[in-house]
Amino acid sequence: MFQRLPLVILSLILTMIPTVATSADLDTMIGQMLMAGFRGYTVDTNSPIVQDIKDRHLGGVVLFDYDVELGKAERNIKSPDQVKKLNRQLQSFATTPLFVAVDQEGGKVQRLKREYGFHATPSAQNICASGDFKVRTSGYMVGTTLSANGFNLDFAPVADVNVNPDSPAIGKLERSFSADPQKVTRCAELFAGELKRSGVLSCLKHFPGHGSAGTDSHMGVTDVTKTWTETELIPYRELIAKRIPTMIMTAHIFNAHLDPKYPATLSHKIITGILRTDLGYKGVVITDDMNMKAITEQFGQEEAIRLAIEAGADILLFGNNLRYDPDIVKTAHAAIKQMVDNGTISHKRIEQSYERILVLKKTLN
Repeated sequence: MFQRLPLVILSLILTMIPTVATSADLDTMIGQMLMAGFRGYTVDTNSPIVQDIKDRHLGGVVLFDYDVELGKAERNIKSPDQVKKLNRQLQSFATTPLFVAVDQEGGKVQRLKREYGFHATPSAQNICASGDFKVRTSGYMVGTTLSANGFNLDFAPVADVNVNPDSPAIGKLERSFSADPQKVTRCAELFAGELKRSGVLSCLKHFPGHGSAGTDSHMGVTDVTKTWTETELIPYRELIAKRIPTMIMTAHIFNAHLDPKYPATLSHKIITGILRTDLGYKGVVITDDMNMKAITEQFGQEEAIRLAIEAGADILLFGNNLRYDPDIVKTAHAAIKQMVDNGTISHKRIEQSYERILVLKKTLN
């Protein structure tokens, strides 16, 4: 949220956001389709991420507490006061308000930790098993914590069904609410509702379902062809019918039954075919981290960018943490612009994503 900005100023900023994509230039539209991570507890006009916000119209940032490439807990999050100041600084450089995102699920996946002075919450599995009140309470605590510290987007709740309790990225970390898709649906709805009540956007993940995976897509190709079933779509189908999701994150999983060639993040059959056409989802689709090895080991960066956009993704997420590149936004932005200029990607396709992003940003308050 932008609660640190005077209400009059924030209202003016939001009303200045173009109502149709054609009123914005191509550079702006492409920039809004990118979200990136960066290094630093503070930023200034010389910071690479600030240059991306100012010069390339970067649409969003994601904060981490741990730098994977460096192997130490020195990244963006040190204390509440520091984070609030950092998020204010970031927003101050943006013409169109930024999505300021973080993974704050609870349990083992929360970047704002107790040791840094934040309020910690239990895992999704724990709270869902404890009943509706616990889910609501945890969702509200996460939402108010994020809102108070300048975040407006939580990459949560996880809508994966706990098909495989030993799944290294989901089940073992207690990130799934339940093995029962109806309980997942119920708990995800309650958690997302409390985030919304706190003024924070939610993001369901990881479509079309990561709960049966036997490997971790951070580490390489994750094939669920033999383990995935359509029951994993139930939470998405029911929540979309209720118009709950404001954003959905794709999974880097491969399922030959759904697409014999591409993982979900790069699959037109899955994103446009299943998610948008079959399930009727009209909101923003964001990729999981495009730096994860399930993508980078199989596809070149430009090819992956092209495929994700052609598949129907609106925002490409570069966590910039598994490996760090201060020029990642500059490189991605230039690649997309070149694809539009040479006709590989249509201008209309960029406009579609830009319009969806603006519609969602206008709900920020």
